[in-house]
Amino acid sequence: MSTGIERIAAAFAATDGRAALMPYMMGGFPDLDASLAIGEAYADGGADLVELGVPFSDPLADGPVIHAAGTTALAAGATVPAVIELGRALAERLPVVLMCYANLVLARGVERFADELARANVSGLIIPDLPLEEAAAALAACDAAGVALVPLAAPTTPEDRLARIGAQARGFLYAVSVTGTTGERAELDATALLARVKAHARVPVALGFGIATPEQAAAAAAAGADGVIVGSRLVRAAAEGEDVRALVEGLARALGRAGA
Repeated sequence: MSTGIERIAAAFAATDGRAALMPYMMGGFPDLDASLAIGEAYADGGADLVELGVPFSDPLADGPVIHAAGTTALAAGATVPAVIELGRALAERLPVVLMCYANLVLARGVERFADELARANVSGLIIPDLPLEEAAAALAACDAAGVALVPLAAPTTPEDRLARIGAQARGFLYAVSVTGTTGERAELDATALLARVKAHARVPVALGFGIATPEQAAAAAAAGADGVIVGSRLVRAAAEGEDVRALVEGLARALGRAGA
């Protein structure tokens, strides 16, 4: 059985030079069965990996669309174990990277949490509110379990801190394209950010926050992103009853991969 770190590396390597597509979904939104169907649609549409969010009551990195989805998921009964089991089901199709706020991880204990992810074949973990200075225990637990602890870097991150983030990145490094929370943006230009982050990265760099259209996804890839993460646009589509598979297919085509 390969480790999560190895599965993520294989997913990026299999793209043959194009940017990997990593759509985001909120676990348990609008309910657990529907979110499983959404994840399957992502895989059918041409996703290379999937970012699976765990709903939380105080999601400081999330904009209004994802925040609202998390609130709905919690009201529908989504729990951490249930979302991890959703990750297990999706991991049969493609690598799953769980996005979970620190309180939920620390409440269970970092070793237990990392082991639960590994047993569910979840490949990676993003903890957006875990500072670099406080990440040592989580990194050690994830390394021991073979789960990639994926750090984030922002446009405001200074060079010395980027170097430290890059040195401990596992799986990939998440470059946040804008200051502020998640959400669709009309214009993005992450060329300078990607150049700075990639200068310090030993793993692929995926760009997220604000990317909503195939044109923006293609522009991110052209600017140097090894992976492209699309979240709010797809969560909004799920809320409004749009065809999420068709949207993912459009993003995949823009990155040079036809839908399955």
